[in-house]
Amino acid sequence: MSVRVVVLGQGAWGRTLGALLERQGHRVQTWSRGGGGDPAALLPAQELVLAAVAMAGVSELAQRLAPHWPPGLPLLSCSKGLDPMRLCTPSQLWEGMIPGLPVLVLSGPNLAAELEQGLPAASVLASRHSHLASALQRQLSGDGLRLYTNNDPLGTEVAGALKNVMAVAAGVCDGLGLGANAKASLLTRGLAEMGVVIEGLGGQISSLYGLAGLGDLLATANSPLSRNYRYGSLRASGLGHQKTLVQVGATVEGASTATAVVRLALQRAWHLPICEQVAALVNERIQPRETVRALMDRALKNE
Repeated sequence: MSVRVVVLGQGAWGRTLGALLERQGHRVQTWSRGGGGDPAALLPAQELVLAAVAMAGVSELAQRLAPHWPPGLPLLSCSKGLDPMRLCTPSQLWEGMIPGLPVLVLSGPNLAAELEQGLPAASVLASRHSHLASALQRQLSGDGLRLYTNNDPLGTEVAGALKNVMAVAAGVCDGLGLGANAKASLLTRGLAEMGVVIEGLGGQISSLYGLAGLGDLLATANSPLSRNYRYGSLRASGLGHQKTLVQVGATVEGASTATAVVRLALQRAWHLPICEQVAALVNERIQPRETVRALMDRALKNE
């Protein structure tokens, strides 16, 4: 059964999702800031809105569309990160702007370049609206994308945001040639930090070990197709922050997320050493090899 859907955002992820839905036979319209036009004018004809804008653009877009949102029209949030000012997730921003909005979250190991090639992938639809999630699971699953559901959108979003921070750290680790032992240790401790934030914000720890957590981390921390991994690897080669962003040529959500989560950690008294070192690297307060030394020189403790 086809769905009328508008895809907001035409970066790599938005373009990939729109093309995938079209191949499945859905009726897709698109909007992007660069393409112009009024996104509010597209809303009344839709059965689903898919938001794939970069984290930096979510707040402005939600505020722009809020007065025009048709009652009951569901939103599928595909953005990843934390808002640097409000220190909240994308779906929390949408819900804050549009009270009563039926929100779902899409996250998982979905490297856009692989999906564009027609390679198979799985993802999770997370929502407190279980009947809506189940209906969209049936409608949007296809040969190229298998969808699962859960009822923890917050934990799913936090996992999807923080795995980008760990992917930056993994890129640094590989770029410095530190070996498999070091990388395994890094990612294991990275998972522990992700769990601290998920539980601290009220998410379910089970989401950490699902597609949006461990699944997405395995993909993004090991593939040069991941922009966050490439960012870390290029920083390890000696490039500065701005030059690295130019060379990656796309939004590196892990960079801004690291800074945001460290601010959140200071408010909540969380100990997140890997996130802290990535934030210091992004803000050019420390060099790549110094981040490794800082992590290895920490006080000994129980696992």
